[in-house]
Amino acid sequence: MNVEALMTAFSNVFSWQCLGWLVVGVVSGIILGALPGISTNMAISLLFSFCYTIKGTAGVIMLLGVYCGGIYGGSISAILLNTPGTPANAATLLDGYPMARKGEAGRALGISTMASSFGGLFSAVCLIFFSTLLAKVSLKFTSLEYCSFAIFGISIISSLASQSITKGLIGGVLGLMMACIGVDSMAGTIRFNFGTVYLMGGLPLIPLLIGLFAFSQVLISVEEIVKEKNVREDNPELLERKRIMSQKVTKVLPSWSDIKRCFPVMVMSSTIGTLIGAIPGTGGDISSFVSYNFAKRTSRRKNEFGTGVPEGVAAPEAGNNSVSGGAMIPMLSLGIPGDSCTAMLLGALMVKNISPGPTLFSTNVEKAYEVFSGMILSNLIMLVAGFIILKFAVNIVRIQKKHLVPIIVALCFVGTYSFNHTYEDLIVMLTAGFVGYFLVKNEFTLSSIIIGFILGTMTESNFRRFVLVSGGNFSQILKRPIAVCFFAAAIISLFSPSIGKLFSHIKNKADAKGG
Repeated sequence: MNVEALMTAFSNVFSWQCLGWLVVGVVSGIILGALPGISTNMAISLLFSFCYTIKGTAGVIMLLGVYCGGIYGGSISAILLNTPGTPANAATLLDGYPMARKGEAGRALGISTMASSFGGLFSAVCLIFFSTLLAKVSLKFTSLEYCSFAIFGISIISSLASQSITKGLIGGVLGLMMACIGVDSMAGTIRFNFGTVYLMGGLPLIPLLIGLFAFSQVLISVEEIVKEKNVREDNPELLERKRIMSQKVTKVLPSWSDIKRCFPVMVMSSTIGTLIGAIPGTGGDISSFVSYNFAKRTSRRKNEFGTGVPEGVAAPEAGNNSVSGGAMIPMLSLGIPGDSCTAMLLGALMVKNISPGPTLFSTNVEKAYEVFSGMILSNLIMLVAGFIILKFAVNIVRIQKKHLVPIIVALCFVGTYSFNHTYEDLIVMLTAGFVGYFLVKNEFTLSSIIIGFILGTMTESNFRRFVLVSGGNFSQILKRPIAVCFFAAAIISLFSPSIGKLFSHIKNKADAKGG
């Protein structure tokens, strides 16, 4: 680690411009994340257009703030409404909402804020140390290692993306197919452009992201608004929510006893979240449940989990927020995004002519360290801003979807058009939105599609480069142990869900015969 470069980066980020935009990003992320139905992906895609107008890396740092703040913000609605603001906060409601029902909403929100900031800072420190080490190792990678790692990333996304491995694979393949559109970078031939000059450069990433993650959610929100009109006012669940929402959020600062009680859980959950985040294709939702289950199994109060215990809030929040730093490790070191959020951050860096990968730390190290500094400051600002915003948390989650939808639609169109100032981008955004809507309704996840699209070009170019260098001799793969390990891991990740179901079926049959 270059301490001098890190201190220089901190001084650059401490400029009024960077700090101002970072505060805007964190606060926007918290508010958008707290609104049910607006995921972190959607929050980043809505504010992505600002990255073009902000000079330097301040735009990227602002998006880092949205990334960190969005994951934490989802815990507010999980605790107050029993509805996670983002998928990463699904485990938080298991103990957060029972605490709110007991009149301890402020205590639960305070513990969530503390654990989220701790997890984010923990992973940011790990990012500084491990990304530089991984970058040094990856300098020895050949095209085969990059190809195998990209395939591993695609395979694990597909296998973990949804309950159906088939749907996960379809999503990954769809992303790979979209990556083939445009001029072949190696042969110079034009592929799948449907006779239009617009598609010769391939599908534009930003309109695609806004369409899939933002406009598709608009369509889903419109459908939910129509359904909510039919909900009766005397619905028991609705009455319980109104009772909780009438509480005053007080005593949000965690007590010393809560800090001592939750600290071991936060350390372990942050470690788990950082490790899970570093694996391409995983995310905060997986990390939060793994962290929650681990905390429950190792706790002396395991029988109290689910009734409203502080550890049940601290564990998933430290786990899901620590994913942010972990997911940045492969993105900065190898140029391979760890999840869909880091895929958008990868696009933001490319907009600023910064190419993540092994050479980043040798040719543009000051930019890498500015990202490190931005991650640390994002979580510190989130800690302060979080406790301030909690006083108004109830008012935030009271905002109705019917008031949000027109604003989101306007941001979708403005953000897309500001990308290239072409109407074709709007067509791509709208098409991606309608396709994303039908995919979500059929229980496909969009993360596997977008990561497949991001990794598709890397997979193809490195594979074809290996074929040219080796003369088509695939036995050369056996001489590269790192590549063999990645290919083996890809095969295991693809078939592990099916193998697990098979063993479970055999065990159930054996138990039935034994009974």
